[in-house]
Amino acid sequence: MAIDAHDGPAPVLVVGEATEDWSGDARYHEYSVAADPVGSGAISPVPVERFSPALHQGAGTRLVPLDLSGPLGVPYPATSPALLAAFMVLEPEESLTTTPDATSELYHVLEGTGRTAFEAGGASGGTIAWGAGDFVALPAGCTSRHTAGPGRALLYRVTDAPLLAYLGAAPGRARFAPTRFDAATSRARLAEVEAHPDAASRNRVSILLGNAAHPRTMTVTHTLWAMLGVLPADRVQRPHRHQSVALDLITDCAPGCYTLVGREVDERGDIVDPVRVDWEGTGAFVTPPGLWHSHHNGSGRSAHLVPIQDAGLHTYLRSLDIRFAPSGT
Repeated sequence: MAIDAHDGPAPVLVVGEATEDWSGDARYHEYSVAADPVGSGAISPVPVERFSPALHQGAGTRLVPLDLSGPLGVPYPATSPALLAAFMVLEPEESLTTTPDATSELYHVLEGTGRTAFEAGGASGGTIAWGAGDFVALPAGCTSRHTAGPGRALLYRVTDAPLLAYLGAAPGRARFAPTRFDAATSRARLAEVEAHPDAASRNRVSILLGNAAHPRTMTVTHTLWAMLGVLPADRVQRPHRHQSVALDLITDCAPGCYTLVGREVDERGDIVDPVRVDWEGTGAFVTPPGLWHSHHNGSGRSAHLVPIQDAGLHTYLRSLDIRFAPSGT
């Protein structure tokens, strides 16, 4: 029989029965310390880190995580708080199977040809054939077997597995269908942007990869954002910043290309006391959130880059906060 909360005296503790007030884990923090845990040292900042192409050189089929779990202070592989990047090396006709705890995977094929056979949640899947320059996006729940063609294949891969690990969550339903972005089509669209009369005055000469499943964020997945960009010869892309972390892949460049990163810009819009990150073809680096960064090409040749960010999530949260520095005078 149900008992009304207002009827009778309060219940008493029966002899032998234990009670718990659940306050043992409660903590209280002074606001000025807790409001900025990075500034107070309670949480580590995202480092500016380079990953050399030497990581994927040499023989052997393997996945090479770009792991910064130590500097980030997390117990699972991570390149940023929400993302994990890796190089996937496939020797000729060899295979590698992946089953990530992630809602999104994005692959960019740097070298070679091959195919990815995937299954999602035990249901029948399919096979995607890919070649150099292609992008492939896979949703949650995919167990995939990646196989190289007659030559060696090299892919760059980013997932949102660290985000799920932090949340203590498991991948749920797929939010989009497996999708391939054709290399020839992507380069043609980029060439159209580069040929536009206004291209010389634009901060970025690039295209963003989108998916029909995400018309509001216009991003490659619901958590990931990806760009294919060109930095023309002898050009500077002026400083900008955003609250997403950028995992920057350099697909091709000549010596003389670099990025400057710093916390502040001066009245001319130039970065104050910057850190210089020199580019290497098929190498990568991390641009932390909230820092100003500019790209420079003094090589005499065009260079191409593929930044992949957690900006799909930030765009949905309305927290990306992208800003551009004023032009110098």
